[in-house]
Amino acid sequence: MPPAPSEAAVRGALFGVIDPELGDNVVDLGMVRGVTIEDDGQVEVRIALTTAGCPLRAQLTKDIEMRVGSVPGVSRVDVKMGEMNGDEKGALMARARWKARENAPVTDIPPTTRVVAIASGKGGVGKSSVTANLAAELARRGHTVGVLDADIGGFSIPRMLGVEGKVTAKDGKILPLDKPVGAGRLKILSMGTIEGAAEDEAIMLRGFMLNRAVQHFLEDVQWSDPDASGNDLAYLLIDMPPGTSDVQMGLARMLPRTELLIVTTPSLAAQNVAARAADMARKGYLRVAGVIENMSAFVCAHGESYALFGKGGGQRLADQIGAPLLGSIPLDPAVALGGDSGEPAVLNGEGPVAAAFEALADRILSEAIPPVEMASCTARLFEQVEAALGPAPTPSAG
Repeated sequence: MPPAPSEAAVRGALFGVIDPELGDNVVDLGMVRGVTIEDDGQVEVRIALTTAGCPLRAQLTKDIEMRVGSVPGVSRVDVKMGEMNGDEKGALMARARWKARENAPVTDIPPTTRVVAIASGKGGVGKSSVTANLAAELARRGHTVGVLDADIGGFSIPRMLGVEGKVTAKDGKILPLDKPVGAGRLKILSMGTIEGAAEDEAIMLRGFMLNRAVQHFLEDVQWSDPDASGNDLAYLLIDMPPGTSDVQMGLARMLPRTELLIVTTPSLAAQNVAARAADMARKGYLRVAGVIENMSAFVCAHGESYALFGKGGGQRLADQIGAPLLGSIPLDPAVALGGDSGEPAVLNGEGPVAAAFEALADRILSEAIPPVEMASCTARLFEQVEAALGPAPTPSAG
């Protein structure tokens, strides 16, 4: 049995739990009243809500269980909910009002958006094809999905999703390319959509500049949609570069609420390398939401299955890092053909690969990374206090 986690590790995970109405984490908002850790890894987290019947109670409980449960050494998470007293509510509102009056938010990504990085420890495992097909399937079901191609030097998302042209800017913000898919739409940004970047020309940047490029893609882009009428950005999928380097470390700093899906192939070599990506994520207090095994087997026309790259790598990795195996995507020529033509294979709706991506989306939407269901609670209180108190004082440094 691994040793019980430290309180610092648990609190670090809680920094990734965001109140979706106030857009800040539950630690800085003063909602965490205490953490108790038992020797056997059982963790109790005590949370104070603005009202006992807050409609966001279930959402916050689920997020805390997922975040803290992903910390190594945690065997069980018990969330105890209470209600804030007057002083605690005042402190929370002061923090929220001060944050709202800062010069600019760090990013334009709505607090309700689930940020999901598609990562692995090595190249060639199909992160981009998984990203493109998963994004297309989520959009087909009615969600607005952002797709950020963070593989600056190896971008491929524009071709895989069939978008052409270059991005434009408005009021100092880059506008991602927009593509309707089914009942939803995709908002796509890649180095390949920037003016002057050609598909067949090398992008030659050192590590620091790669990280800065991703930072610009987060900070200087209008990801939210003020005219969305309740259908704002539900997911932001980030196609990560391979490895554990500057971009991965920068993302953990810039977007601590990011959750990871680790992609591997069935081979033992890919499994061991992918485990490093999971280890790096957890060292940065990011939650590993699950494992996706890509190229799991080739199914021929008469139904025979051939494990060309071995068997069981996805389940072995899931067991090794303590995360669920969310899906196994078969090796299918339709994926490559769809990537080349700009029509993701999942949109064909036929064959084993389409069925596999549909099942993967089902698990993500229902249990692994469900969309945030908004309900008025803290935001209503915030509006009431704003109206009653007027301009907010500057909070103390403590």
